[in-house]
Amino acid sequence: MPLPYRGRGSRPAGSRVASTSFSRATADLPRRAGRGAPWSSHAQRLTRQRHSSEQVLPGPESQADFRSGNWLQEHAGGDAGDSRLTPRAEMGSKHRICNRVEVVIPCASGSDSGSVDLQLSNLEDTEKCPSCLELTDSDISDIFGLPRESRTDSFRHLTHQGPLGQTTVEKLIEFIQEFFNGELKSELEKLTFLRSLSSLSRTLPYDETTESFIHSHTADIVHTLNMLVQEEPQRFLFSPVLQEVFVTIADLSYQDVHLLFGSEDRVDLFSLITKSIITLPSVKTLTHLQEIMPSGSYNSECLYRQTFQAFSEMLQSLVVKDPHLENLDNIFTHMDPWLQSIKDHERERAVASMTQVLKCLSRHLDLKLPLQFQRLGHLVALMALLCGDPLKEVAEEAAEGTHYLLHITLRLKYITQDTKNHRSLRRAMKTCQELELYNIKQFYSCPFKIAQVFEVFLNSNELCQFVMTTLDGLKNLKHPCTQQSAGELLITLVKNAESRFEKVPEIMGVICSQLSLISQPRVRHQVITTASLFISRPKYTDIVINHLLCHPVPYDRYLAEFWRTLEVELPSTTWILWRLLRKLQKCHNVPTQEKMAYVAVAATDALYEVFVGNRLRAATFRLFPQLLMTLLIQVHHSVGLTMSDVAIPRGLYTEQEVSSEVTPVCFAIQATKTLLLRTQCWQEFNIMEKHKGWTLLAGKDCHLQGISLLANALLERNHLLAHKVMYLLVPLLNRGNDKHKLTSAAFFVELLQSPLSRRLPSIYSVARLKDWLQHGNNLFKIVALKGLCYLIRHREMREDINSLLPCIVDLLCETDEKIVLLAIQILLQLVRTMDFPTLAAMMRTLFSLFGDVRPDVHHFSMTLFGACIKSVKHTDKKSIENQVLGSLVPLLLYTQDENYAIAEESRRVLTICAQFLKWKLPQEVYCKGPWYIQPSEVGTICKFFVCEKQWLC
Repeated sequence: MPLPYRGRGSRPAGSRVASTSFSRATADLPRRAGRGAPWSSHAQRLTRQRHSSEQVLPGPESQADFRSGNWLQEHAGGDAGDSRLTPRAEMGSKHRICNRVEVVIPCASGSDSGSVDLQLSNLEDTEKCPSCLELTDSDISDIFGLPRESRTDSFRHLTHQGPLGQTTVEKLIEFIQEFFNGELKSELEKLTFLRSLSSLSRTLPYDETTESFIHSHTADIVHTLNMLVQEEPQRFLFSPVLQEVFVTIADLSYQDVHLLFGSEDRVDLFSLITKSIITLPSVKTLTHLQEIMPSGSYNSECLYRQTFQAFSEMLQSLVVKDPHLENLDNIFTHMDPWLQSIKDHERERAVASMTQVLKCLSRHLDLKLPLQFQRLGHLVALMALLCGDPLKEVAEEAAEGTHYLLHITLRLKYITQDTKNHRSLRRAMKTCQELELYNIKQFYSCPFKIAQVFEVFLNSNELCQFVMTTLDGLKNLKHPCTQQSAGELLITLVKNAESRFEKVPEIMGVICSQLSLISQPRVRHQVITTASLFISRPKYTDIVINHLLCHPVPYDRYLAEFWRTLEVELPSTTWILWRLLRKLQKCHNVPTQEKMAYVAVAATDALYEVFVGNRLRAATFRLFPQLLMTLLIQVHHSVGLTMSDVAIPRGLYTEQEVSSEVTPVCFAIQATKTLLLRTQCWQEFNIMEKHKGWTLLAGKDCHLQGISLLANALLERNHLLAHKVMYLLVPLLNRGNDKHKLTSAAFFVELLQSPLSRRLPSIYSVARLKDWLQHGNNLFKIVALKGLCYLIRHREMREDINSLLPCIVDLLCETDEKIVLLAIQILLQLVRTMDFPTLAAMMRTLFSLFGDVRPDVHHFSMTLFGACIKSVKHTDKKSIENQVLGSLVPLLLYTQDENYAIAEESRRVLTICAQFLKWKLPQEVYCKGPWYIQPSEVGTICKFFVCEKQWLC
């Protein structure tokens, strides 16, 4: 939609006074009772003069649109006929009205105080003398082609005619006061009131009566203006009342009477007048409405352009006469929602107005302390997004406004520079020159360059503002190009300033919430890349991970996509994966709690997504031992738990969102499976599948069996990885809680089958197993006995194991069958090396196990007893003879046991005993039939034993 030419005739802030106001102020003022024809006729005449003066045809101009690479050369100054003309560079537009020339708003004071007249060439001396680096106003102007204008010269326009007489002032005051007490009904009355108030404002510099009246009635003026604006139709523009309101406010602003800043009613007035002009229908619609509903002598298009120009001049007056950045912040606050409007014509009006304010401020930059720009990051980001607006006119206006904003920012940095930021300012100016940012076209065609150059000037808080505003641009579903611009701006800014952000959690929160709103995969990838830049910086890694782990699991498709498509440079991959792994490991190092930490489940799911994406493949191979063991420990912690057993942060889920099918152990198992596949452990994976290893791992009573199965598969199929895991586990076996230690121990002892285990010092093998033999948890005893079984196979290890024989023999009295059987298995390997006292003590213990209700214990206790008898040396036979004799009858009776294996083993051990005693047993002893059907054989056996006993006696 075409906007008005941003110059209105050549009417500066005081031109109306010079041409009309003073002449009409000298006319006779009517009384309240006689507010009639003389005054109305005079006002109508003033109105005609005003409109005719505002539509002055411009003189010859040399225009070259910046979009073709050239600048628009214009003249600016006072009235059209004023000889005080100042050349300046200005951006042209084919959409501007051809019957306008630009207005220069007069300013209040002279040049900047404290400027230092140095040339840019002096910057080259920085290395020699950094403290001497100073940049001058002219340096910055040279870069941007923006000449500075003296406010003193322009201000002369306000005083080139004589002051009003005291009588005229009193009549104006009286007349205005009557309006305060009455009602403004007709358009003529409203216009008369506004122009009278504007005329009176010109006397403020020299008339104390006027000053007293204006300041004492400021609230009345604000209230009256508010009422006038509210009475205007919101969807139509049929009268110049709104235009006159803007002009009156501007005139008062130039006299230091600010009607839009301060109290709540003034702020409300500012919001109201802004809305009244921005929300008007487009010019095309206004013209169409006039055709349908003729509104008198006013041309809607012309009236709109004059009104909008008055609004722009009013905004400029606010920053020129009271040069505080706070005022620019206030203006931006009111324009902000309209700059982001979804309606094209509203957005275009807002950006055009903002551009004019920035342009005016850049030319008359004489700011007062404190130089604090509260929302610089937000403004820069918003203008940058608008530079990529789908509407060409908006993009062009935004590019020009950003150009002026850069000029303002450079000057602010120059004014506030200190020894710490000399180099950054120098670098920024060099960047401006390299990027040819004196050409506005650079911003229009490449919005991301805005982030490139402004990054140097933004502090950490402003950087956060920039990112937050840019992320808000991702919500713009109507215009995909805005999303594209936002994505490019994010990457550019974070790449250049990634170490200077402070509010990273807030930024990540917005990123995560916006991912689902981004319709374009390419833009979503850019946002993920931005988050990847944060997570790859060691300064922010933990912050980002902590935030991401506070989302519901399983992760939704967008967060899953983030984990799977992390864009991280190779040196950072290991660091990121290690920090994520540490989050899970820390949960295993604390004592077992009533509920599992939610971070443990979230970190496990995150690891799964990372493995699926396979973007951190090199780091996954490098950290395979740590990843495998941590996930197996997590499986152990998760066995038998549901999500109700997890300490879920309040508000993270609703009751309906937590599925009963989702359990912590599911996350751990799937992460372990994916880890094996991504590290090419396909055979190990197949072994686990074939032998139902995953079911074993997830079982409460068979978890250690699953651990053993996986450890053996790894040892069998991949010696290298198995050995890496073994060396990793050596220092970790006594860390963490019991579940942590038990899983590590179970995996470790299986790896002791490897010949490489012989290289382990005894303190890390036999000594560690001895500690577990004395542990109060039977599972540790079982693990230790399995480890001893494997170490015995290495003959060089047996000497160290012999020192554990007393502990092992004591285990024969355990109630846990598995412990007793493993102890017997070990003792069978060591029985030939035992000393006689240990052997005798063990035989007594074994004899007590004859007849044990546990069949296997009964069976193998007899086996070990027979092995003991065979191992007795000739010199010790006499000492053990009574024990052997005492075992004969029990063994003889057990030959009739219903358990075939026990019966057979009894006959075998009985034969060993007979050989020890040098007896020859009758063949009836080996008869497998039951004795109760063969009484004669029983008699023969009994007669044999009676005779042998008598012989011994």
